[in-house]
Amino acid sequence: MKIPSAHWPLLTAAVLLCAGALPAAAQDAAMGEMMMMNPAGLKWVDGPPTMPKGLKLAVLYGDPGKDGPYVIRMKAPGGYKVPPHWHTQTENLTVISGTLYLGGGDTMDMGAAHALKAGGFHNLPGGVHHYAFTKNATVVQIHGTGPLDIKYVNPQDDPSPKQ
Repeated sequence: MKIPSAHWPLLTAAVLLCAGALPAAAQDAAMGEMMMMNPAGLKWVDGPPTMPKGLKLAVLYGDPGKDGPYVIRMKAPGGYKVPPHWHTQTENLTVISGTLYLGGGDTMDMGAAHALKAGGFHNLPGGVHHYAFTKNATVVQIHGTGPLDIKYVNPQDDPSPKQ
């Protein structure tokens, strides 16, 4: 069927209108999968037994114990210390409030640690030995690809219940 040339402007306008609706429909579908969470909606629980006592954490997205992306927040009290350790996967950390002190190596040298203040970001490739501590209450957000694990340089530092 041949379309008369007089109808081309109308046909072109109809095609453009339909094409314009596609991104809107895709955007509506994406909005249906979107998640938002305010601080009051966070469910804080005690940290896992592999972390020193006193830590609180909230899972924002995913499951840090499984393969796949995750986002968690950790709330540490003042004077909290995580002895030298490493993770299998890369860890990305953003300080939300307070100051997190980070250092590298197999021994905790509090004088050599770097102070990462609120808004600061830290990328740590898997396998790198490091330690962390706080002087005041601090909240950090960690994201990466799970599973998230912690392996202490000195096995005696692992607070997990012994079998």
